[in-house]
Amino acid sequence: MKKTAWKKYVLGLVSASALVLAACGGGEDATESGSTAGGEEAGEDTTLQISVDKGYVEYVEDIKGDFEEKNGVKIEITERDMFEQLEALPLDGPSGNAPDIMMSAYDRMGSLGQQGHIAEVTLANDDQYDDTDRAQVTLDGKIYGAPSVIETLVLYYNTDLLDEAPTTFADLEELAKDDQFAFEGEEGKNTGFLAKWTDFYFTYGLVSGYGGYVFGEDGTDPTDIGLNNEGAVEAITYATDWFQNTWPQGMQDVTSSDAFITDQYLNGKVGAFIGGPWQAASLKDAGVNYGVSTIPTLNNGEAYEAFGGGKGWVVSNYSEDKDLGQAWLDYVTNTENQNKFYDATNEVPANQDSRVYATEKEDELTTAVINQYKDAQPMPNIPEMAEVWTGAENMLFDAASGNKTPQESADDSAKLIKESIEQKYTN
Repeated sequence: MKKTAWKKYVLGLVSASALVLAACGGGEDATESGSTAGGEEAGEDTTLQISVDKGYVEYVEDIKGDFEEKNGVKIEITERDMFEQLEALPLDGPSGNAPDIMMSAYDRMGSLGQQGHIAEVTLANDDQYDDTDRAQVTLDGKIYGAPSVIETLVLYYNTDLLDEAPTTFADLEELAKDDQFAFEGEEGKNTGFLAKWTDFYFTYGLVSGYGGYVFGEDGTDPTDIGLNNEGAVEAITYATDWFQNTWPQGMQDVTSSDAFITDQYLNGKVGAFIGGPWQAASLKDAGVNYGVSTIPTLNNGEAYEAFGGGKGWVVSNYSEDKDLGQAWLDYVTNTENQNKFYDATNEVPANQDSRVYATEKEDELTTAVINQYKDAQPMPNIPEMAEVWTGAENMLFDAASGNKTPQESADDSAKLIKESIEQKYTN
């Protein structure tokens, strides 16, 4: 799986699309029955331009033939980094150089849609998505993409050192008392369990599990910031205890803690750590043994509610054939093609039936992501989320380092986020 660069999503950066295939009911059945968006009207010279990352080119090549035949069009594939493509869209679109179709991180869709760069679409395969999936691609009641991939954090554990995955944070605390994980050079410090909690993306599952939140109950109210409420402060206090009384000093450095965790794990000094699905490939390449599971239950009995994310297919609002673009979204996200997507990429599909298909492959990472995603919180896709990444950037470091108390750190972060939003988004 590929790493979704969460912070990059939000720091970068509508017209309604017609209901395609309506006569046939839309969705998978319409596409597979041979109905077309372009048909004879599209003609042999009609071209649909699709931009995807290098890792998806072969997949699109594999499935495009049936779509081309049924719609009387030619698909041209451009290989380009997803984020580069999204960043270029505001300039490439008006100049006529943008592709018709591309993929987008979920939390970029809201701002791109609001700014008029991607088109409003429909979910013809709506019955294949849950509420979290729909929330990822929806803003102000408008849908700006078709879900394709789901991602969230999971727990990795060393199968050479642990017989089974820890199931509670109490289990993780016991790991931190095991002398085999004692950290040389810093007396009393331990690396049995590690988590990159100086990074807000990793911290949020803890904060949310204790009752903190970003923008209201559904992540769409930028006036309601719950990162300094009682639950959030309790979570920050708990994390601070790990930093000050258990973890080595290197865990406080947000720029190098990733490398620190990986190095300790590869040297057999970590029993378990919280990480993203994109990290599995490097562990496998390094030849180390690992298992993957859901993140253990918190001490308050609640789930670790990490951000849920991923990416989906979107239609450029500058495309001259949005109907054909809508037809591609319906086609590429149907069950058959989402199954093929999983086989080709090992990325967890959003389509519900395809998740069952993927689970049946008995891949531990896939199963862990699907199960953890059930408790995931959709990452807010409103533009104001950019201010959260900036405002909460030092929240855990300030508390962990002792520069501020957990309450002061939470209050200051919430205040900074609120003031930034008022300055940049209030007319």
